[in-house]
Amino acid sequence: MSVRRLDPNQPASFAFTAENLDWAKKQIAKYPQGKQASAIIPLFWRAQEQHDGWLPEPAIRYVAEMLGMDYIRALEVATFYTMFNLSPVGEHFVQLCGTTPCWLRGADELKEVCRKHIGPEKTVTADGKFSWMEVECLGACVNAPMVQINADFFEDLDAASLERVLTDLRAGREVKPGPQNERHASEPIGGLTSLTNVGQPETGGSN
Repeated sequence: MSVRRLDPNQPASFAFTAENLDWAKKQIAKYPQGKQASAIIPLFWRAQEQHDGWLPEPAIRYVAEMLGMDYIRALEVATFYTMFNLSPVGEHFVQLCGTTPCWLRGADELKEVCRKHIGPEKTVTADGKFSWMEVECLGACVNAPMVQINADFFEDLDAASLERVLTDLRAGREVKPGPQNERHASEPIGGLTSLTNVGQPETGGSN
């Protein structure tokens, strides 16, 4: 895994909102005395959500103090897990799967779309709308190739459909997550080939 470093440009401070602070205290209370550090992952995740999709250094220090952890231990967690973004990301953060199933199904074409519409990997567009990066398997191999944009999966993509999604997002239009080729979930593209008679026994077999 490549070295992950904190962004050179950091905010002066970080603190949870009142709502998030109340939520964080409830998470910490789930763990027995002396084990509060176990709450670090959900607290980091909430801090990242609050701070426009990335985790700044003051938030790492803030959570460490809240959990009674040494700062270096909290920093180790933040830099180890790639789910935590250590630099700013766009309003629409595109994570593009480049692992073998997606690559075989056309992930390279999707990368070219991202370069065309967003720019170089791991950079934020001038308007702050987009950034993208290649990631490892996101667990939707049967619907390859795919991307995750913020919390949503967009699957069964090709260059044209990804361009359409990005264009609609930039224009503020609603987009529909999931397969982009009209198939339902992970069913065969050509339709069901088995279990087609719901509630009835299949015909043609022998007893």
